[in-house]
Amino acid sequence: MEAVAPLHDPLSGVVVVLLADFLRQHQGWGWLRLVAGPTPYKEVPGLTMAKVMGSGHGGGFSLRPSATHQGLICTFSHLDWAQKFLASPMVESYRSRARECWMGVLAVQSARGHWDKQAWQASSPQALGEHTPVSESAPFAVLTRASIVPTKAMAFWRYAPAAQADLGHAPGCLLAMGLGEVPLVRQCTFSLWEDTAAMLQYAHQGAHQTASAAAYKHQFFSESLFVRMQVLQMAGHWQGRDFNLPGLRDLPDMPDLHRQAAAREPALEHSHV
Repeated sequence: MEAVAPLHDPLSGVVVVLLADFLRQHQGWGWLRLVAGPTPYKEVPGLTMAKVMGSGHGGGFSLRPSATHQGLICTFSHLDWAQKFLASPMVESYRSRARECWMGVLAVQSARGHWDKQAWQASSPQALGEHTPVSESAPFAVLTRASIVPTKAMAFWRYAPAAQADLGHAPGCLLAMGLGEVPLVRQCTFSLWEDTAAMLQYAHQGAHQTASAAAYKHQFFSESLFVRMQVLQMAGHWQGRDFNLPGLRDLPDMPDLHRQAAAREPALEHSHV
């Protein structure tokens, strides 16, 4: 019998999420980020995990890939390291090539499941710093990730597009993006919510509830993870909307990024892939 790979120690700290929609002239640069994967980030101080992820058409969750949308998800052992990373040339290289870009620092509130056989823990006071304020009225984020059993991938994809379409238009959902480590079988969704009630309403009705029930019944996933996170800081523009929630040490300001990108590139359709 083949040995089962052991679970890794739980991951703790804070999370950085960066979403980018590249300008057309920088699609090649973005493609090279996907090819390189996490390798360029191996020496970043305080980094404990990095995932460079592609996206579906229009930044959604579909079989058709996007040529411009991309996400970067990182975990850091301490808030200070996360903030320094977002102020670094590595992140500036994304921002300067993007038509739109959103980035945030998040504290894990709760998590269940595993990602690459590694559980996630709630962010500790030590990781956040003793005097880090977290506004109760700040939005929160949800990260879901799943490894789909290859032989069940087509069955899974019969349910996924409808659930993602509902997510993008769900009341109280401020932002949503479909991401993927590997096309078809290693999928991830990041969403930003006004409040818990809105998120639960989406999760427990309609296409998402149907897809969740099917995934459980037919055991679509070999591994899955659900993480709820409090937004500590965020900045940027996404789908024409400005986001700004400064913290103790403000994230790099991006007041002119969207306008500069618009001036460099003519207006495009929403998906512009």
